[in-house]
Amino acid sequence: MSEQRDTTAPTGIAADAFPPDGAALRRRYRRVLRQLGACVLLLVPWTVYLAVSLPDRFEARYWPMVWVGFDVMLLVSLAGAGVAVWLRRQAMVPLSYVAATLLICDAWFDVSLSWGRADVWVSAASAVLVELPLAVLLIVRARRVLKVSARLAWQRLGLPGEPPPLHRMPLFVGLASAPGHESAAARAGGT
Repeated sequence: MSEQRDTTAPTGIAADAFPPDGAALRRRYRRVLRQLGACVLLLVPWTVYLAVSLPDRFEARYWPMVWVGFDVMLLVSLAGAGVAVWLRRQAMVPLSYVAATLLICDAWFDVSLSWGRADVWVSAASAVLVELPLAVLLIVRARRVLKVSARLAWQRLGLPGEPPPLHRMPLFVGLASAPGHESAAARAGGT
């Protein structure tokens, strides 16, 4: 069972990896949108319920395990991002976003859980001087890698001009620019 390979595609990608008419991709797209929409709709009443039902005070039985586990996840994501950078792998992008998200959560929990106590200033200083700047740095670096990758893909596909900003970039540029589909530039808001 041999698959035809596209010699212009990156190694390991079959020429028939995407459906020619894109129908299956459109179905997956709609399914993902429905799933995300359902998650958002369910999270709204859940958040309201928590806001009115949670007690003001709560003693956690496994408090050290919670924080050590959280810090282990943070450590693994930071180490993973570092290894991906060292190996020059695209995995750096999602790992950096995960680590940045965990750093922001860590800052939020540290400050909000120490609110009204004397150590709130230590938590705030840690958030402002360490956690949040590191999160911003990770996001900026990951975004830069995404932009460079998008520019290289845009050029490799032979698309004219510069690629659009990331927030306007089609999800699958190669598929969007294929015959029978709207051009990538048109989908991105260009001409």
